Amino acid sequence: MTSDAPPTKERLLAAAKEEFAAHGIAGARVDRIAELAGVNKERIYGYFGNKQKLFDAVVGRALDELAEAVPLRSGDDPAEYVGRVYDFHRDNPVLVRLFFWEGLHYRDGVLPNEERRRSRYEEKIAVLAESFGTEASPEVAACLLSLIGLAAWPNAVPQLTRLIIGTGAETAGLDLRSHVVAFARQALSGTGPGAGTVTGSGAGTVTQSGAGTVTGAATP
Repeated sequence: MTSDAPPTKERLLAAAKEEFAAHGIAGARVDRIAELAGVNKERIYGYFGNKQKLFDAVVGRALDELAEAVPLRSGDDPAEYVGRVYDFHRDNPVLVRLFFWEGLHYRDGVLPNEERRRSRYEEKIAVLAESFGTEASPEVAACLLSLIGLAAWPNAVPQLTRLIIGTGAETAGLDLRSHVVAFARQALSGTGPGAGTVTGSGAGTVTQSGAGTVTGAATP
């Protein structure tokens, strides 16, 4: 490996991120990645082995960026965590597209570094359970998935957001981020230790049984 290997590899990863985000793994071209990075395409094979492994490296780096940018730590407000997840997806559309391409490519197959990635979410599940005053469980895991979905969806599918709530003057006075955070906060209300059923406005309810089961559906 020559002395210019690190910057060359970085240029390849940056170029591949744009190419894979735009075209997915099937449509991405090694020639275009090499041209954008300003290197010979043989460098791709030298560093990564093949296009599949390059794609996995790009997505792995994107996931590391997500984990670092949006942690969930003991004592954090889960509703504010939802706001930070919303911010990340709004500010990083390229990474969001990469996550979608990965889902389309692997579907139900085993992901690269799946156990490492799973452990990150297990840590978040444990923190969320702690905030509820209960133990980690499938119900708490489902709650985490719901919170992430609530935060990510408006920016992951911008066309759906546009069709439902409009743009420009149609959304005047609507702060979607604030709405999402408030929605999450209401859905999570009453999930503290010893809480019973809490009914919000409309048909929304949040329930925690004595065994620590948490379910939620709320309307703002």
